[in-house]
Amino acid sequence: MKNISKETISQMDKIEKLNLINSCTGFKSANLIATKSIEGNTNVAIFSSVTHLGSSPSLIGFIVRPTTAPRDTYKNIMETGYFTVNHITIDMIADAHHTSADYDSGISEFDKTDLEEEYKEGFNIPFVKGSPVQLYCKYVNEYIIKENDTIHIIASIEHIFFDEALEHKDGWLQLDKGNIVALNGVDGYFLPTLIDRFQYAQQNVPTKSFKKE
Repeated sequence: MKNISKETISQMDKIEKLNLINSCTGFKSANLIATKSIEGNTNVAIFSSVTHLGSSPSLIGFIVRPTTAPRDTYKNIMETGYFTVNHITIDMIADAHHTSADYDSGISEFDKTDLEEEYKEGFNIPFVKGSPVQLYCKYVNEYIIKENDTIHIIASIEHIFFDEALEHKDGWLQLDKGNIVALNGVDGYFLPTLIDRFQYAQQNVPTKSFKKE
């Protein structure tokens, strides 16, 4: 196997280093976070850092890059306290990826792509139309990661909307049924498929597959 040291990584070209470090940790979730400012300007941006933090209470987290440059997602969340997380499907990937372009603050990526805002009754923050899993989230807290000045946003899941065809009787959502993609690095999109699903692991009990019951 090839061995690359920390010293070698530090001397790499910026893009080569970005690609290596972003891809070596494995597959990541691919989500669009949609927000709205208090003036009514919408924003949608792709994030690969949305992670589950706990089920009770239901918490997620994601990383915001340093705010030394304008970050509409962060600004809007600070103003309203709410945002939506929208899973990306295979049909959305080109437009979803385009939301990473460096548009001026205040310009909505909804206006620069074919992604469409979707509003649900009683909700002022947009969802992304066509996303099979959509989360309505409330800002809870944030932590500065001093090593690189990024911000870890902590949020509670207030509402979950999803295509009923994804749901199993035990509440599990089978995401591949919705053609939901994953990211490898910052620009490699993959379409996962279910291999197997296993029951809760217990000591000294053979692992059992749900598919082989």
